[in-house]
Amino acid sequence: LAPYRGWFPVISSLCCSNFVYFYTFNSLKALWVKGQHSTTGKDLVLGVVAGVVNVLSTTPLWVVNTRLKLQGAKFRNEDIVPTNYKGIIDAFHQIIRDEGVLALWNGTFPSLLLVFNPAIQFMFYEGFKRKLLKKQLQLTSLDAFVIGAVAKAVATTLTYPLQTVQSILRFGRHRLNPENRTLGSLRNVLYLLQQRVRRFGLMGLYKGLEAKLLQTVLTAALMFLVYEKLTAATFTVMGLKHSRKL
Repeated sequence: LAPYRGWFPVISSLCCSNFVYFYTFNSLKALWVKGQHSTTGKDLVLGVVAGVVNVLSTTPLWVVNTRLKLQGAKFRNEDIVPTNYKGIIDAFHQIIRDEGVLALWNGTFPSLLLVFNPAIQFMFYEGFKRKLLKKQLQLTSLDAFVIGAVAKAVATTLTYPLQTVQSILRFGRHRLNPENRTLGSLRNVLYLLQQRVRRFGLMGLYKGLEAKLLQTVLTAALMFLVYEKLTAATFTVMGLKHSRKL
C-alpha cells in the first residue's frame, strides 16, 4: 500500500485545484474573448491569472497533501523532521498549532512562479486545439488525449526545477542549519536550487523528472479528455451549440 500513501488528500487537492483553475480560466475567457477568436497571448495571460487565484486558494491543501504523502517514508537526510498526522484535519490542526497559520502557505513563492506551468500547458493545448478544429468539426478522444499529454509534457519539463523546490518547501520539515532553523518560503528558493546543483550537478535539477512526467502527463491527458467529453455532453443536454471559437 506504500505507493498509495496519501491518496485521499491527493484526490481532494486535485479536485479542488482543478475546479478552481478551470472555473477561473473559463470564466475570465468568457468575459474577455466574448465570442471572438482567442489568441495564444490571451490564453497565456488567462492561464497566469487563473494560476495565481488557484495557488492562493489551494496551497494549504497541497501543503497538507505533501506532508501526509511523505509521512512514514524513510529519509536518508537526518535533518528532516518526521511527522505524525492522523488525517487531513489533524494535519491542519498540528501545522497551525506548531508552526502558525502562515505555514499552510509554505512554498507559495515558487508556486506563484509555477503558475506558468498550467499557463504554458493551456497555451499549448488551446493552440493545438484551434489548429485541429480548423480541419475538423470536433476533437476526437484521441486528439484530446494526445494534445493534452504533449502540452503537459512541455510545461512540466520547463518548470520542473521549481516544482522540486516547491515540494521541499511544502514539506517544511527540513532544517536549514544545525541550529534547527526550518526553511522559509521566499528567501530559500535560490538557495535550494543552488544546493541541488552543488550536490547533484546541473542534471540534479531534473532528478526524478521521468516519474513526474509519467504521472503528470497521464493525469493531464485523461483530465483534458474527460473535460472535453463532459463539456460536449453538457452543451448537448442544454441544447446549445459548442462554439469552435473556444
